[in-house]
Amino acid sequence: MAFYENVFIARQDIAPQQVEALTQSFGDIVRNSGGTVGKTEYWGLRNLTFRIKKNRKGHYMLMNLDAPWPAVVELERNMRINEDIIHFQTVRVEALEEGPSAVMQSKGRDGRRERGERGHRDDDERGERREAPQQAEG
Repeated sequence: MAFYENVFIARQDIAPQQVEALTQSFGDIVRNSGGTVGKTEYWGLRNLTFRIKKNRKGHYMLMNLDAPWPAVVELERNMRINEDIIHFQTVRVEALEEGPSAVMQSKGRDGRRERGERGHRDDDERGERREAPQQAEG
């Protein structure tokens, strides 16, 4: 059997529990067709780059699959039929990733770099404040 990564986007107006239920039903389809589902990751409600079927946001979910090709075809057929799924993509990979995906790793960081103390604009290299230049009276 081959390894696949499947990412699907569900409509924004369904609950995260419904997304988990969809994932469970899609996993059952793969298991009934002779495959296995490795890990599943819920990436959360995220903004879409462009509108898809009048949606600006969507619930993202990743599924790692070890399945024969007919199981993947059946999975994609069911995703096309389901009106809660607005987009999906399945990619064949050489090996399944262990641990969190790159999206989850970047989500764990705050998203901002740590910055040192910033001095005042008028401070010179030693940290002492310079005097503002005096305007000529006249």
